[in-house]
Amino acid sequence: MRLALVLVSASLLASGCGAFGGGGAAKDVKKEPFTVAFAGDTHFEGQIRNRLDTDPASVFGPIKDTLTAADLAIVNLETAVTQGGSPAPKQFIFRAPATAFTALKSAGVDVATMANNHGEDYGEAGLTDSLAAAEQAGFPVVGIGANAAEAFKPYVTTVKGNKIAVIGATQVLDDNLIEAWTATDAKPGLASAKDVPRLVKAVQDARKSADVVIVDLHWGQELNGCPTDNQKLLATALADAGADAIIGSHAHVLLGSGYLKGRYVAYGLGNFVFYNGSGKTAESGVLTLTFGARQVTKSVWTPAVVQAGQPIPLTGAEADQARTRWEALRECTGLTAQV
Repeated sequence: MRLALVLVSASLLASGCGAFGGGGAAKDVKKEPFTVAFAGDTHFEGQIRNRLDTDPASVFGPIKDTLTAADLAIVNLETAVTQGGSPAPKQFIFRAPATAFTALKSAGVDVATMANNHGEDYGEAGLTDSLAAAEQAGFPVVGIGANAAEAFKPYVTTVKGNKIAVIGATQVLDDNLIEAWTATDAKPGLASAKDVPRLVKAVQDARKSADVVIVDLHWGQELNGCPTDNQKLLATALADAGADAIIGSHAHVLLGSGYLKGRYVAYGLGNFVFYNGSGKTAESGVLTLTFGARQVTKSVWTPAVVQAGQPIPLTGAEADQARTRWEALRECTGLTAQV
């Protein structure tokens, strides 16, 4: 049975109230292995908007079975959730109504990172609306906040006796918007992975009380199927800081996954619920990791292809071929298939 999640945003976690606060699981609770499903870039523009407007529960289609099968599911929500604000001076801007959170919850998604190069597409007003909509929906988001402390604060929950901390941050911001979008001690915005010391400290702080620390990043270079040097450096820094899984997206294509210093790194999960895609940009899927004793003990790739905005799971020979291609992506990462 899936976990019932009731907290809403990184800002609420500061209170440490209820079962999701800083105390963690009781000492006599047995820690059992658990699964976390991860997926990539998700927004609700183009063809998928009609589904969102008419039937939010249908937006994710059959891939939701893979998400709901996991004990926890996390995606990158690449849109502002607002009907107001002012559009940012950039080429692509995304926004969605509050029913976006209805769609996410209906698909079994439990938490989303909004730290990406579309999280503040409608300015500070849009960001404030996004946080308010998440709170109203009872849906946890990470990577954004009313200040840097809230943006870097993890979502904390307990699954099968394990205290889990999920942190979101972005290494990708438009050059002309870096200052405006980066959360500071006095200004709302996104958790910037360009501030490596602050992100490392967030991981170290989470490590002190959490059994498992997950970092979900927006990083990499669009359409580049291999990680950049900056990605590799950041992955190493986060692994050294105590992150157990480092998961990312942004490139709109799949990148390789595997182990780094005993920690699991997935450099790119590609597009997921996304308005366009063909060829490699339509290659999608869900990565399900099994955690046990502070380590990923198993990884399963459920391949899919984006059709009319939805990730449709592959079956039979097509799925086998897609998994083989996914495994081959590891060759340029420096990661290993085993711990």
